[in-house]
Amino acid sequence: MDDTPLSPIQRQSLHDTIVNRVRAMVYDGDLKPGAKVPEKMLCETLGISRTPLREALKVLASEGVLELLPNRGARVACLTGEDVDEMFPVMGALEALAGELACVHATEADIAELRALHYQMALHHTRAERNEYFAINQKIHEKIMAVAGNPLLVTMYEGLAGRIRRARYISSITSGRWEEAMAEHEEILNALETRDGQRLAGILKEHLRNKCEAVKEVLRKDAAEAASAAAE
Repeated sequence: MDDTPLSPIQRQSLHDTIVNRVRAMVYDGDLKPGAKVPEKMLCETLGISRTPLREALKVLASEGVLELLPNRGARVACLTGEDVDEMFPVMGALEALAGELACVHATEADIAELRALHYQMALHHTRAERNEYFAINQKIHEKIMAVAGNPLLVTMYEGLAGRIRRARYISSITSGRWEEAMAEHEEILNALETRDGQRLAGILKEHLRNKCEAVKEVLRKDAAEAASAAAE
């Protein structure tokens, strides 16, 4: 008998894969706000049983992406303008503080990593690779938070990050806003490189304010289209 200890890596990889696939379906619009999650179809498509799928749905519910329905599966959470107005100012304050602290505590290696992530994100922007761009964008914001060196701040950020992630994604749907966001990230990188904490805090707050308005514009447009379709 092989005495090699069993490893949970494969199971964890499967779990992460399911979470990422379902999350992407929500972000990409394959699963619309308010829509029931088609568990049977997902199990058949992904070649998995209901148990790992439901574990993944619990994770996405904790992020605010889905809502669990008692004995009725899950549905995609609906995002409202009120939700956005509630979340973004708090996230803006957290990221602004993280920016100030990051400029104090970041090592040269941290700055170099953020620079590399920025240029990788810029390449995805040039190629109009929205999902890849967004993934790197998230890594940049998470890295700034991590190098701030304040565990309590990170905990507060992580508690809100899941709920706000989908909103951040849809804020870049319009090409105009996407261009603006990329320009703002150029300023974020510059402030980090010069370790100008006060400036970086202001940029990050403005970055979140602009995202907030972009998200609300998308939500207003979606609501108008839904009302028009219902009237036909």
